[in-house]
Amino acid sequence: MIKFILSKNTNPEVLAMPTFRIFFLTAVLLFTVAGAWAEDSPAFRCARLKYSGGGDWYNDRSAIPNLMAYIREKTGVRTPKDEETIEPSSPNIFRYSFLFMTGHGNVRFSDAELENLREYLKAGGFLYADDDYGMSPSFRREAERLFPGTELVELPYSHPIYTIYYQFPNGLPKIHEHDGKPPAGYGLFYNERLVIFFTYETNPSDGWADADIHNDPPEKREAAFRIGTNIVLYALTH
Repeated sequence: MIKFILSKNTNPEVLAMPTFRIFFLTAVLLFTVAGAWAEDSPAFRCARLKYSGGGDWYNDRSAIPNLMAYIREKTGVRTPKDEETIEPSSPNIFRYSFLFMTGHGNVRFSDAELENLREYLKAGGFLYADDDYGMSPSFRREAERLFPGTELVELPYSHPIYTIYYQFPNGLPKIHEHDGKPPAGYGLFYNERLVIFFTYETNPSDGWADADIHNDPPEKREAAFRIGTNIVLYALTH
């Protein structure tokens, strides 16, 4: 089901109504068959999260456009063609169904940024964070500040994020070796809904970047695009 991201000022009773969700893939098919969807009209909006703290939030700027192009080609979902950027304190964050962040360095959110990001996630938003080796300690700290009393937990291989479109029965693929540890996917849940997915020791977004940037072999890039497709489709349908 596709999610409509609602303003934090929306009546809480409205936020809880399931009628604000529709069956996403069915809608895509109906619009495509009926010709009611303009060729360049995206089905959803996504943005890269620009964070403070000194980390390189801007890393691999070709990653998201390349992933969106792959999803568009392989699934027929009308994806955005260009990357947009949003700051966590912006009221416009509620316009996006999917947020992405990555980097090697420190992540730090102000109290105001945490409040706005928290309301975004509670209202139906989704954040995917990909550790590009070095972001993990600070991101975990900020995730715990985001929802006090919760923590990132490793998802079992049976979780639907690994099977929703492409099959990953052994969990995340290993795209970059870094220091050789096994890849792991962690989730943070709010009211039993996965609102943050964090990938560690795998770095799929490097595999989405232009081929000549990291020189990943074709099979690694394909695995990266496939797990990226799963992450986006899961975010849009749950």
